[in-house]
Amino acid sequence: MPEQSNDYRVVVFGAAGVGKSSLVLRFVRGTFRETYIPTIEDTYRQVISCDKSICTLQITDTTGSHQFPAMQRLSISKGHAFILVYSVTSRQSMEDLRPIFDEICQIKGDIQKIPIMLVGNKSDDTQRELDASEGQALASKWKCAFMETSAKMNYNVQELFQELLNLEQRRTISLQVDGKKSKQQKKKDKLQGKCSVM
Repeated sequence: MPEQSNDYRVVVFGAAGVGKSSLVLRFVRGTFRETYIPTIEDTYRQVISCDKSICTLQITDTTGSHQFPAMQRLSISKGHAFILVYSVTSRQSMEDLRPIFDEICQIKGDIQKIPIMLVGNKSDDTQRELDASEGQALASKWKCAFMETSAKMNYNVQELFQELLNLEQRRTISLQVDGKKSKQQKKKDKLQGKCSVM
């Protein structure tokens, strides 16, 4: 299938078992599975409208292991936006994001124009090793956005992808929750061309 210029590519990185696939599947399909199945690399497509035309939100769910450095570099070079996921139950999973962030900086150059979300997943879990303030501190250091989510409880999942799209400065893109827009959103849409999930 030929690459389409109206594809908007979001790449999801993080250590094995932090819930990358769970977040993506919760967003794209509205489902959650309890069992852990390791991912090599999966791509999901979601049709959204942006700048009054249709485009495809292409979400690449990457492997949690570091076995495929060439695939990781390719994902970074093709990505338009990045979601860096750690689990609030594992300090190591946050540490594992540092080399990935460094590589994004190295490949992309000026990352100030690139939407990056640092995400603390599994916020519903009581076995926390990391407070939200620690995620916020790292996000401030990296000059990126931060959010805590729970794929299991469907907490902040839609908001995560909407916020990521809000960070995109080159186009106006937005998600439409359940196919309905709030009056406020409709007003905003009239004022400027917005994008929404179809």
